[in-house]
Amino acid sequence: MSATQPSTLAEVLAGHAARQPDRTWLIAPEPGHELGYAGLAAQAGAFARWTAAQGLPPGTRIALLLPNGVQASLLFLATMNAGHVTVPLNLLSTPAQLVHCLRHSGAALVFTTRELEPRIAQVLPELAASGGAPAVHVVDADSPELPDAPGAQPAGAPAPQNPALLMYTSGTTGTPKGVPLTHANLLHAARSVGGWHELGPDDRVLSALPLYHINGQVIATVTPFVSGGSIVAPHKFSASQWWPMAERYRCTWLNMVPTIIAYLLNSPDGPSAPMPWLRFGRSASAPLPPEHHRAFEERFGVPIVEAMGMTETASVAFCNPHHPEGRRYGSPGLPCGVEARVVDERGRPVPDGTVGEIMLRGANIMHAYYDNPEESAKSFDAEGWLHTGDLGFRDAEGYFKITGRIKELIIKGGENIAPREIDESLLSHPAVLEAAAVGLPDANYGQEIYAAVILKPDSDVSPEALRAHCQETLGKYKTPREIRVVDDLPKGPSGKVQRLKLVDFWHAAEPGRSKSPA
Repeated sequence: MSATQPSTLAEVLAGHAARQPDRTWLIAPEPGHELGYAGLAAQAGAFARWTAAQGLPPGTRIALLLPNGVQASLLFLATMNAGHVTVPLNLLSTPAQLVHCLRHSGAALVFTTRELEPRIAQVLPELAASGGAPAVHVVDADSPELPDAPGAQPAGAPAPQNPALLMYTSGTTGTPKGVPLTHANLLHAARSVGGWHELGPDDRVLSALPLYHINGQVIATVTPFVSGGSIVAPHKFSASQWWPMAERYRCTWLNMVPTIIAYLLNSPDGPSAPMPWLRFGRSASAPLPPEHHRAFEERFGVPIVEAMGMTETASVAFCNPHHPEGRRYGSPGLPCGVEARVVDERGRPVPDGTVGEIMLRGANIMHAYYDNPEESAKSFDAEGWLHTGDLGFRDAEGYFKITGRIKELIIKGGENIAPREIDESLLSHPAVLEAAAVGLPDANYGQEIYAAVILKPDSDVSPEALRAHCQETLGKYKTPREIRVVDDLPKGPSGKVQRLKLVDFWHAAEPGRSKSPA
């Protein structure tokens, strides 16, 4: 790296295109496409000309409702390279969430596929009625070419503090919050991870995580890009194809979440031969059960480095060392690219070994939620420390341990799920008077969803019928694993349900009707 490091993603791309134009950047196994850095630079340049010809000024928010594929990878980076802001939309979003994200972000344009276009068409009338709908551009998910406008003059280059990525993350109310990350945020995050894992141009990651998730964006895409390495990005995860792809493309590291690790452990498939070039696997987005951690390393001979991050921190906060004696099972590790501390309820640092809220500060952390001053004020203290909402402690050697969550967000398989969304589904059933959902530890998904309900007087409905109702309104993934009918719910002085008390209830109560979790 030269004395003057690139300060934007556009400068990173220009440097790679000049120094290593023929080196592979992206391998898309299903269509068989392979793109190098020269090809990426050419497509990014074409897109910059095209957006200029469309009259889109620098900083325009461009939304992506796309499955994993060549187009998603190209558009994700090309949008930021052109000085615009990428707004990835979660493919699991409800229509109401799509309306909120598109309206709140002010996206002028949304890219989608022919298969997903009906979902955008469904919400366009509501957006148009409330002030304006984005233009829709339909693409082929596996096309290796972006639109071009030859002869058009691209807008000016982005600056380090310009926003590059606007990610939406669910809050406890179910209303997504916008997390703006600048070029400087993303570069600091990528360099922190790249330095920690000693990544370079010869490294290649295998990742099937979706590009609408911060891990798939920063860890699996931006970090290899900044390091000058390459990415193998299949459409989706397949346990039967995972090891053949790692072997065929000689991947040097694996980007995973605990759910993927659980599926691989439960699969009869494995590597056909030792892969000495495969250095490590990385697990984040949810706590990795220690028993799965040990079993994976013993069965496959690949060390797992557990890490932890948040959307607000560009997916970077803690990571375990690579050397075996330095890894801690059940711990996200040491601070990576950030400062970290544990505080009490008044914001005062507590001694090692004492449980409190974990707070973070660093150059990869957002400055504020997008257009949400109230939530921003609650999330940062006067010294710029971010409240994570996670409870935990630091041990005497500096390793952190997560013990619970102040925030009520449920993280299942790396996906953020607002408990209120589950509550509202149950409350829409005519027999339900009150409802409260919680997340409990789960070996496969990190957390699984459970719910307690109070029925209306003279009403009767089985838990099985309520689960069927949730499957219709929420889909199978967000449907609680178990629902219990209770007589009361624990509440605070304001009448708000105290979800953390429900956790003890689930551990102690017998299935079926329970008197009270209070």
